[in-house]
Amino acid sequence: MIAVHCLMVVVRGDDPRGHALLSDAHAMGYASLQSVTISDLIFFQGRLGSDLRGDLETILVDPLLQSSTWFRSAGLEDETSLMVESVLHAGVTNAVAEQLIRVARRKGWPVHGVVTGRRIELRGEIPHGLRETLIRRLMVNPVIEHWVVDSLVEPVFAQGASEAIDVADKGVLTVNPRPSGSPATKAIHANQAVHLPVRTDADLETLNRARGMALDPAELDAVRSYYAGRGGVAPDIELEMIAQTWSEHCAHKTFRARITTTTGDEIAPLLDQLRRATAQIDARYVVSAFVGNAGILQFTPATTFAVKCETHNHPSAIEPFGGANTGVGGVIRDILGASHRPIACTDILCFGPADTSDALLPDGVIHPRRVRSGVVAGIADYGNKIGLPTLAGAVLYDPGYVANPLVFAGCIGTAKSPYVAERPLPGDRIVVLGGATGRDGIRGATFSSATMDATTGDVAGASVQIGDPITEKLLVDLLADGRHLYRSITDCGAGGLSSAIGEMAEGIGAEVDLDQLPMKYPGLAPWEVWLSEAQERMVVATADPEPLHHACESLGIHCTDVGAFTGTGRLVVRSSGHPIVDIDTGFLHHGRPTRHMVAKLPQPNRIGAFSGAPHLSEGGLSSSTSLDTMNVAEFETILLELLAHPNIACKAPVIRRYDHEIRGATLVRPLVGEPIGGHIIGHADGTVIAEPLAPHGIALGIGVNPWFGMTDPERMGQSVVDEAVRNVVACGGDPDQIALLDNFSWGDPRREETLGDLVATVAGACEAAVAFGAPFVSGKDSLNNEYLGADGGRHAVPPTLVITAVAHVPEASRTITPDLKSAGNALLVVGMTPVAFGGSHVALVRDIAPSSAPPFDQSAPARYRRLHAAIRDGLVVSCHDISEGGLAVALAEMAIAGNLGFDAPTPPPTFRADASDPQRGAAALEVLFGEGNGRFVVEVEQRHVVAFVARMSGDATVIGAVATGEVARFPVLGEDRMAMPVAAMRQAWIGRQ
Repeated sequence: MIAVHCLMVVVRGDDPRGHALLSDAHAMGYASLQSVTISDLIFFQGRLGSDLRGDLETILVDPLLQSSTWFRSAGLEDETSLMVESVLHAGVTNAVAEQLIRVARRKGWPVHGVVTGRRIELRGEIPHGLRETLIRRLMVNPVIEHWVVDSLVEPVFAQGASEAIDVADKGVLTVNPRPSGSPATKAIHANQAVHLPVRTDADLETLNRARGMALDPAELDAVRSYYAGRGGVAPDIELEMIAQTWSEHCAHKTFRARITTTTGDEIAPLLDQLRRATAQIDARYVVSAFVGNAGILQFTPATTFAVKCETHNHPSAIEPFGGANTGVGGVIRDILGASHRPIACTDILCFGPADTSDALLPDGVIHPRRVRSGVVAGIADYGNKIGLPTLAGAVLYDPGYVANPLVFAGCIGTAKSPYVAERPLPGDRIVVLGGATGRDGIRGATFSSATMDATTGDVAGASVQIGDPITEKLLVDLLADGRHLYRSITDCGAGGLSSAIGEMAEGIGAEVDLDQLPMKYPGLAPWEVWLSEAQERMVVATADPEPLHHACESLGIHCTDVGAFTGTGRLVVRSSGHPIVDIDTGFLHHGRPTRHMVAKLPQPNRIGAFSGAPHLSEGGLSSSTSLDTMNVAEFETILLELLAHPNIACKAPVIRRYDHEIRGATLVRPLVGEPIGGHIIGHADGTVIAEPLAPHGIALGIGVNPWFGMTDPERMGQSVVDEAVRNVVACGGDPDQIALLDNFSWGDPRREETLGDLVATVAGACEAAVAFGAPFVSGKDSLNNEYLGADGGRHAVPPTLVITAVAHVPEASRTITPDLKSAGNALLVVGMTPVAFGGSHVALVRDIAPSSAPPFDQSAPARYRRLHAAIRDGLVVSCHDISEGGLAVALAEMAIAGNLGFDAPTPPPTFRADASDPQRGAAALEVLFGEGNGRFVVEVEQRHVVAFVARMSGDATVIGAVATGEVARFPVLGEDRMAMPVAAMRQAWIGRQ
């Protein structure tokens, strides 16, 4: 019998994890809960003497911050309190345990296995009938964890199902060792033959649903026809491979579809439209667009940049930490797959409101508060551990994201020029690098292509993955300077080896032997091995694997030669010497029939800023209050409500979870301005990275506004491109050297209205991109982001387009930030463009009657060039784009960040109205809170004002000046002025943290 010992580690004093859980429990209504204690459990399988225990405590316990014990009691004495112990399900990646095993091997310690877990002790009155709800909502995730209540959890070591674990005492367990000769790492070499029904389409659809293939009728018929020549029998592994390759996630079927509108017009495939826009722009700095793992840019002769942004929505909905964690890991591997060294990450997150009532949650949905906590922790965990700064991003809240949170993870990498992408050649060896293979991520591609419901967490548990950033860091170290070690490379993402090797083998063929792969544990069927999305793996083609083997050995990386590219055009996979896959790569990649779809184009309201007579409808200030009678006090209330709105309020608590300084290359940080209470809380528009001593850099900016999409999808497409460009220009990016990444997250496109919104959005985005001369170089569509409720109702995400702008910063010394700098400097508004309230944030806090979304400003590109020239000439000391909340919020954010006041008595000229104007209240609301495109607030030294206005060709107007006091005075109309203490605005802005 092999003993199992448990080390329990607890934080001395206050534990932020316990405070967070206690706060969430109170928010759920468990007001009598008094305290929470969280302890980490580490189980060791082996014979541990006292000296070895001491050595383990030395590496695992910080004596200043933590205490530890090798004895744990079975429960709490207080019967009204609660103790829960949990461990991960067998097979779920446990990166901490794997690293500890590596340490033990290097040290020569007799440790045969490690499992980690957690103990949570809650003290206070917790009614027994509500315990299960509390546990499932806040303490564990059934998808990845096993738990016990008021007793000791028993760890399961990944050594096979035949092991039996017996409790020896409260601190030590004993384990029956593996029977002699039992395999430790091999898969089950069995393959199932599937008889494809030939009688009715209904039978075929039944098979489709039973196997979770998510194929449509035309695709199923193509599969049936292909196998008709083989007796109507298909190996299960080939069906799984076809389902993965043809999934919406991998094949982008909607973006490649033939689309007809309900009025009979033909629409060019959406992906073709994006590519045509890029071709029309023909930017010289684009090396590669929409090819391979990432877009490739070259702004300077010596360096290329790879850029990519991915989505990881469905996985994050059922396991927030793991979903976001592996989303970051996956997009980093995309950059590695483009032969570039990753240098920075981005994240855009969309959640349901944190104060959502439990009663409003659909069955099986994790509360948005917990989703947010897990997603942020997952992103921080991967980026911080792998050593990459997380720089640019956004955090959005809307009820439409309650059941379908969205997680966009981006990465940028660099390489020395020239960039050369190569295809494998016949005879090249196929080598798999990185982590071992397990059940994590099984059917992830098809899972991500389907609608979710209350059973998703149960049936898609194998699609959940947990990342191991330490292993991926080793891959970064190997590959970043290892271009000479391979000819071609790709990452193992959705579909695992099936996708990676399958794509590399397109047109040339390959032979693969699964027996060579290292396994995390036994018992996997061949199709599970082939389609496993186990993380931290890359596939390379190399003519000579020996140098690669030696390099991997020096770093302790798994390096497995699994076969060769053949030149036959067929993909053959063997297990135990028997062929289990033998498929034509032509059919696999080109046999899918083109989807035909119908779109009903939206008919948005575009009759002006307001629909009909301006007024606030029921639920606004009051049912009898019209805009023309609103006074300054009401405007002040609106401003404070906007500053407190989760979409506008300070995001520092999230941003500070990420290390944005690591690598020492962050020039403009995501948090800027003067420290307030020891913390910098101002938000940058864009961020800038520049290698030490480099004269130039790269700016990153984000554009996203789903509320415009709910009003006018085409204008949303235009507006988010404009916003992303504005954000990089505002910090010093060159508007003539910008590239764009597009990420679409949508509902089910098989609905005509949903597809129509998508068609309109693509058209708007392409129009704006061409106007700015900013090419699309990479993108990702994530469709079917819907949740089927128990009542049959569908909960779809708002139409969401995220645009990431990547811009060259020609002079790193001329970057600027939005915080106000010095009293006496002039404040100017740049851009006299129309504003609107459709999709605006003032419409979210005040129930304004329906109106149009803001139009695209065709004059914006020229304006941005003039502004950039002024920034490079040193005429601008701060700059902030005007976006959510309009001019008033932009001014308030600049004041809060700089801890300075201002006096801005002069409204922009296009908004001026006479004091007797009956539309005076509506005009004032437009001045303060209307949202539009193409506008900035800039701070300019008084000695440069004349030169700046001349440089802007009259497209700028002075509205006031920065002040030393703690009061901000806003322009309204006539003699009226809105005066707000900066401290009050700051408190509203940070009050919801």
